[in-house]
Amino acid sequence: MMAIQVEKFFISVYSFACVLSITLLLCCHIIPLCSGSTLLNTTFSNSQHEYCREGFRCINRRMLRQCGEQNSYLQINLSTQGSLLDDQFVTVTINGMLNPSDDDWVALISPSNAKISDCPLKDVLYVETGDVASHPLLCHYPVKSQFMKNDPSYLPCNKSKCEKKTGNVCTVKTCNGSLSFHIVNIRTDIEFVLFRGGYDIPCILKSSQPLKFSNPNMPLHAHISSIDSTGTTMKVTWISGSNGDQYLQYASGKTSKSTVTTFTQADMCGGPLTPSPATDFGWHDPGYIHTALMTGLLPSQKYVYKYGSDNVGWSDPVQFSTPPAAGASHIKFLAFGDMGKAPLDASDEHYIQPGSLGVIKAMTEEENVDSIFHIGDISYATGFLVEWDFFLHMISPLASRVSYMTAIGNHERDFPGSNSVYELTDSGGECGVPYERYFPMPTQTEDKPWYSISQGPVHFTVISTEHDWSVGSEQYEWIEQDLASVDRKQTPWLVFTGHRPMYSSIKEGLLHNNVDAKFVAAIEPLLPKYQPSNWSSVRFSEFGYSRVNATTEELLFEFVNSGTRQVRDTFKITKQ
Repeated sequence: MMAIQVEKFFISVYSFACVLSITLLLCCHIIPLCSGSTLLNTTFSNSQHEYCREGFRCINRRMLRQCGEQNSYLQINLSTQGSLLDDQFVTVTINGMLNPSDDDWVALISPSNAKISDCPLKDVLYVETGDVASHPLLCHYPVKSQFMKNDPSYLPCNKSKCEKKTGNVCTVKTCNGSLSFHIVNIRTDIEFVLFRGGYDIPCILKSSQPLKFSNPNMPLHAHISSIDSTGTTMKVTWISGSNGDQYLQYASGKTSKSTVTTFTQADMCGGPLTPSPATDFGWHDPGYIHTALMTGLLPSQKYVYKYGSDNVGWSDPVQFSTPPAAGASHIKFLAFGDMGKAPLDASDEHYIQPGSLGVIKAMTEEENVDSIFHIGDISYATGFLVEWDFFLHMISPLASRVSYMTAIGNHERDFPGSNSVYELTDSGGECGVPYERYFPMPTQTEDKPWYSISQGPVHFTVISTEHDWSVGSEQYEWIEQDLASVDRKQTPWLVFTGHRPMYSSIKEGLLHNNVDAKFVAAIEPLLPKYQPSNWSSVRFSEFGYSRVNATTEELLFEFVNSGTRQVRDTFKITKQ
């Protein structure tokens, strides 16, 4: 640990995120960078023409057909024949396979009536998938998939059945294999489809009967956020398949009715010149997004809430904590970015972030956390909308219990023609719409996702690096006004944060010490006005998160490895 008693310096450290940027004005500039993979923000954005090289992601380009093989023994058996729960594992067993192949695989398709054959008329090239082939599109993208060889007994036929005997000799033997799929309530029914030919040249062998969710309208995946600096009002957001009246019950007797919103394919970006997954094969109905307020609370206190209605069902009770009010003497907050999600099974899914499960688990087990700041690149759904449901399910144990504040990143916002600063295809056509619906922050209005909030002795200025930040822009003027308005006696620490960092420890490729020279030239001069200065950097290629404890006199910053729970880097700043 190092104790620092100077007012002006910058320090750069790694966190879970690739491009989380935090600046502590008066004291330091913290840039937790990429963990686990190198520069996700840039490699994904600039490798769009390589995006299809991984087999599963290429399925959307392959013509499907019925396999020519005839097999009257072949069956798909499921561990559940009734309705699906909101969160469960389903075992898919393939029985009666005559000739197991290492290119046999099973996909989870939803809805079950989706056309999974080829679509020869939809031959527009999807720039963001990077596939330049001229063959037809798959009409519907699978939610997740697994190769049958994931069951080690499948290829050697260790589990077999004699289907036909001649005398005492078995003349027809079939093989069996099983896979386990983790499923969450995505409201639409599902089916499992057995393919042959791998991801490159798939054909359909067999489909299961459809399965429906027991309650597609069930209220799920609540997360809470702060709306002001008092710590007395909290916003709860949840998902349901119903737009009917739902309620939030909290604080032993108080009730608040939800407001409802959603979004449609028409809200997504993409057209004939720049088609997107969000407007076509990646679309999935998001259901309805409910939001309600809890008012009249006390800061730094524990309460219980539940949400739903008698018609659609109620959630289990959830205990949560309010954050400290502005001016309180202490806050403990966690910060990270670029998290995404990972499956709880062995499936291939669109855009897996392998460290996400460990990071969520480690942060959930942290004690006495007052607030969370997830600074950009939230779910990595990038136009495959069902991924939002899996992400919201993953973060719920944490985000339902502590204020979960967010900032927009390139994988939520950027798309050609959307007025993004960087007109790349990183959002897959989402253009910030799902993000702003799922995570309603205390912003001025829609598509202006910058805001500020104070908690304890810290004022947080949260900007959008994807919207115009040039000198004289609306966001620039807001940043300048917000920084100037901070009462440093009430909140002596000022954290300035946005998704893309000003500086990076990665110096190859497009990065030469800074991520965007224009961004640095426009925004950095604002910061010395409010007292930061020098900077330094250190890199850890590890999954983890930033843990910050701040009092009115000192700020302790720690980078925590989520796997080992060890503090890998730390510094302390003491007020003069």
